[in-house]
Amino acid sequence: MSGQTVRPAGYVLLEDGTRFDGVLAGGGGEATGEVVFNTSITGYQEAVTDPSYAGQMITFTYPLVGNYGVSANSMESDRVHARGIVMREAKNGEDAADAEGGWLDWLDDCEIAAIGEVDTRTLVRHIRDRGAMRGGIFRAEVAEADARDRVAAEPAMSGADLAHTVTSDGVVEFEGDGPHVVGIDTGIKHSIIRQFRERDCRVTLLPCSASGDEVLAREPDLVFLANGPGDPAALDYVVDTVRGIVGEKPVVGICLGHQLLCRAVGLETFKLPFGHRGANHPVKDLETGRIDITSQNHGFAVRPPDGGETIAADEPVRWETDFGAAELTHLNLYDRTVEGLALRDVPGCTVQYHPEAGPGPHDARYLFDRFLELVESP
Repeated sequence: MSGQTVRPAGYVLLEDGTRFDGVLAGGGGEATGEVVFNTSITGYQEAVTDPSYAGQMITFTYPLVGNYGVSANSMESDRVHARGIVMREAKNGEDAADAEGGWLDWLDDCEIAAIGEVDTRTLVRHIRDRGAMRGGIFRAEVAEADARDRVAAEPAMSGADLAHTVTSDGVVEFEGDGPHVVGIDTGIKHSIIRQFRERDCRVTLLPCSASGDEVLAREPDLVFLANGPGDPAALDYVVDTVRGIVGEKPVVGICLGHQLLCRAVGLETFKLPFGHRGANHPVKDLETGRIDITSQNHGFAVRPPDGGETIAADEPVRWETDFGAAELTHLNLYDRTVEGLALRDVPGCTVQYHPEAGPGPHDARYLFDRFLELVESP
């Protein structure tokens, strides 16, 4: 592990008893959470500050993490949300032109548990085979029996309402001369706000506890449902809010917001075995035939109308919802799961992936323009 500081030994323990030894690298000592993996080559700081990672420990598949440093411009929120970081080779470089410090120094300052020199290839293959599971980062002197008890005490991600832990405390407003976008903040990323502001939108963010009446009282031109952590099935209070808005105003969503809109119109969600997290996921836009390489970060998905988990045939897919028809608009080409849909009888559309791409390829940023096309002309 790169750096001058001698770090103590540690290990990762999964809930099935599988152990991976390494060297502690962060300042947070020990942590537990759901162990997931991210396949991005860059964007480590953006990833760990993404509120969607609340309650999770990120394993980076790329073998070098921290080689170009950290900067304020790379923050996706005001703090680190990931519980812990697992790496093969942890670096403390500052090679980027805008770097303001080293990765390992920053993790120390943020008091985030991290571990390097782990066989991440084997760990990731294990999760792919067995599914995402709870785990922890521990000091070498911690007995495995004690570590197992702490991992077992960690709540499962299914049924977890984590949105309330990352939402804003009050109303947050950004000025603009264009359409008024009112967002329900379940963990919105800075780069999403930036994309709307670059289109001169006025943006108002409300806590995820806001009611439908409170949202409509802001007189939105467009209601935006944000990304965020946890299980959408645990957010009935947000779903109820969205149900009161659908048909009254155009509604769009990204990631968790996609799932919440789908649940609001009567569709179901389910937990993926190991989720989609990274910046190299091909998605087909079924309306244009275009294939985008997308950034993704989700552990749940929307169930197809046949009650399965994947789209079997290359033919139009249609749901009958509580608000009329919905049609599949985007398909994941890795595993053929639902990546987006459009409501046909009321104004609304969603995507499962992250068109703002923070981090990731910018292929899909045009979708923000498509969202704004739903705004009614004065």
